[in-house]
Amino acid sequence: MGDKTQLLALVLAARFKKPWTILAGVLIATILNHSLASWAGVWIASFLSPETLKWALALIFFAFAAWILVPDTEGEVEKDSRFGPLVTTIIVFFIAEMGDKTQLATIALAARYADAWLVTTGSTLGMLASNALAIFLGEKLLRRIPMKWIRIFAAVLFAAFGLLIVLAYQV
Repeated sequence: MGDKTQLLALVLAARFKKPWTILAGVLIATILNHSLASWAGVWIASFLSPETLKWALALIFFAFAAWILVPDTEGEVEKDSRFGPLVTTIIVFFIAEMGDKTQLATIALAARYADAWLVTTGSTLGMLASNALAIFLGEKLLRRIPMKWIRIFAAVLFAAFGLLIVLAYQV
């Protein structure tokens, strides 16, 4: 939570007033993007030794822990889109996910577990859940919990995953 895709979901839901259509667009874009990322992760892992992979993955998650503390600054969605809410959401989300923390985490997880289908399914469901919160509860949630604390919680989770990789990854 707290990265540009959740903020984008919040903006699109507020703009188009069609939360279920926005969620469908997020699902389609995420399946496409994370499928690509998962297959890339499995392919990359085939070139690395288990020890190198272990430390690379741990470092990636520690870097994400620090990266998520830096607020994203994204421009607003074009006001007069010639596409409807579904196509606009698919295009904008697919592009927004390129090189984003969640796409890179998907690559790292696929490299670790070498199962592109399961990683794609898991990362897509996680993305869908976090964006559903932004779409349906975002404004209410941000009135009660400052974005700073959401970022800190997410950073702690990323750091915990990195530590878990170091401690539990069997070479």
